[in-house]
Amino acid sequence: MAITVKRLFDFPYYQLENYNLEKAFLSKNNGNWEATSTQEYIDKANKISRALIKLGVKPNDKIAVISSTNRTEWNICDIGVLQTGAQNVPIYPTISKDDYAFILNHSESIYCFVSDKEVLKKVNKIKDKTNLKAVFTFDEIEGEQNWKELLTLGESIDNQNILEDRKNNITENDLATLIYTSGTTGRPKGVMLSHKNIVSNVLSSEKRVPFVKGKSKGLSFLPICHIFERMILYLYQYCGVSIYFAESIEKLSENAQEIKPQVMTAVPRLYEKIYDKIILKGEALKGIKKVLFFWAVNLGIKYQPNGKNGWWYETQLKIARKLIFSKWQAALGGELKIMVSGSAALQPRLTKVFAAAGMPIMEGYGLTETSPVIAVNDERNNGFKVGTVGKIIDNVEVKIAENGEILVKGPNVMLGYYKEPERTDNVIKDGYFYSGDKGEIDDEGFLKITGRTKEMFKTSGGKYVVPPLLEGQLKQSLFIEQVMVIGEGEKMPAALIQPNFEFVADWIRHKKLNIGTTPKEIANSDIVIARIQKEVNKYNKKFGQWEQIKRFELTPEVWSLEKGHLTPTMKMKRDIIKDIYKDLYNKIYDL
Repeated sequence: MAITVKRLFDFPYYQLENYNLEKAFLSKNNGNWEATSTQEYIDKANKISRALIKLGVKPNDKIAVISSTNRTEWNICDIGVLQTGAQNVPIYPTISKDDYAFILNHSESIYCFVSDKEVLKKVNKIKDKTNLKAVFTFDEIEGEQNWKELLTLGESIDNQNILEDRKNNITENDLATLIYTSGTTGRPKGVMLSHKNIVSNVLSSEKRVPFVKGKSKGLSFLPICHIFERMILYLYQYCGVSIYFAESIEKLSENAQEIKPQVMTAVPRLYEKIYDKIILKGEALKGIKKVLFFWAVNLGIKYQPNGKNGWWYETQLKIARKLIFSKWQAALGGELKIMVSGSAALQPRLTKVFAAAGMPIMEGYGLTETSPVIAVNDERNNGFKVGTVGKIIDNVEVKIAENGEILVKGPNVMLGYYKEPERTDNVIKDGYFYSGDKGEIDDEGFLKITGRTKEMFKTSGGKYVVPPLLEGQLKQSLFIEQVMVIGEGEKMPAALIQPNFEFVADWIRHKKLNIGTTPKEIANSDIVIARIQKEVNKYNKKFGQWEQIKRFELTPEVWSLEKGHLTPTMKMKRDIIKDIYKDLYNKIYDL
């Protein structure tokens, strides 16, 4: 009987029936790509399930998984946990040990899988303050219990009938996972997602991706603990895509050249970094090569889909692709057909240039609470529009409230926040999830995000300012890496800006300026400040007088996850950034 996917653990069985891949997952160990077939994936997942049942794991128990990188073991354990009726609680590896303790305790997790020594060290520091009975490691670590012990424990099939009974009793409406949102403020919230929430999202999203089923290769590196990448990996499994796990973001280009993927996913910040590095290489060229390089870039910035720029533009684009953009493609393996972007707004400039280069980025939109996809662009059938997040996917309904807020209804909307009914009731009303994002739907059905309801503020003069709109424009400057607009209750809007230190240092060397190139020297340089003022002036022209940036200060360090500026999904922690740079804030407003 044909497999119908209704629960998350149906995906590997569907893949076995339809594609039976020799290379379902590939992780790199000791310089070699090691493949796991679909059959081996299922066999190992069943061993994990049988072992967990022998350890006393019951339906609705919680099991945490914390991994520094995406890897085959994560996926095997995911299916192994879910088949028992327990729930997988993925945790970001980079959060603090205190947040580890909070999530492990709040979820009441009884077992935990960890990837390596660094993660283990943090878990061990708080383990005695949790309900954890044991911690299993993916890496071989002396003196620690390894996940392979569970594979051995589960080898015997003497309790397979119990496992089959467990699986048969799990319905699509049952809770599958708790995903704790990174949150820009306060403690993380445990988002309860059912099998149906995520499966429905996979099946609806599948119609928007042009895979050659059973033959495509995908490169995975975004944290799998985030629902965006996790849903994508289920989607790959459903479409018979071989999944290669990148060693690290630093080795992304090297890995891409080795495996030549057709698809990859990323957040806008990563695409920005790839673009910045390409531009830096272009700046280093000489003579006609440099002229041709920037001619191609400028051509790309004018790109519009579906041949809207006319035959002369398309003729020039063919030349640019052959002479210049083919080298961009080669840097990422040469066979990329689609890149997907989510989690934050993508600069239209990047959408245009990468599409012109033959590596289109299909921007989408969603939240953890919506499993996550609500809308996504599709290059086919006139479904791609620059500056939008695409059309709403099937089976999902979106309406725009009177205040502009995006409201979502559909099978992808979460069950609620774990142990927080009041918080749940605050965001789900009459079946609609209140996203907190503002948007509009144009006459062609494309959704455009216009800001966050909570991020909009008033100046002391009573004028409204929408920071994300200003920030999105300013970040198009190669001189600006991060920017946060401030000014709530103040006399004017202003900004804290983190320069693009790598680009600015190269600009200083190129101009032969007598300036130091450390972040602190760059941030304190009057010449750099004056140059960034030009950029601010340029983008200010796109806004009304009341919302233009009147003053700014440069921060002397890179904003990072480790230092607390950013969430694991690279969103700004606005209150924390404001607190870190309170001296600069006070300087701007003469406090």
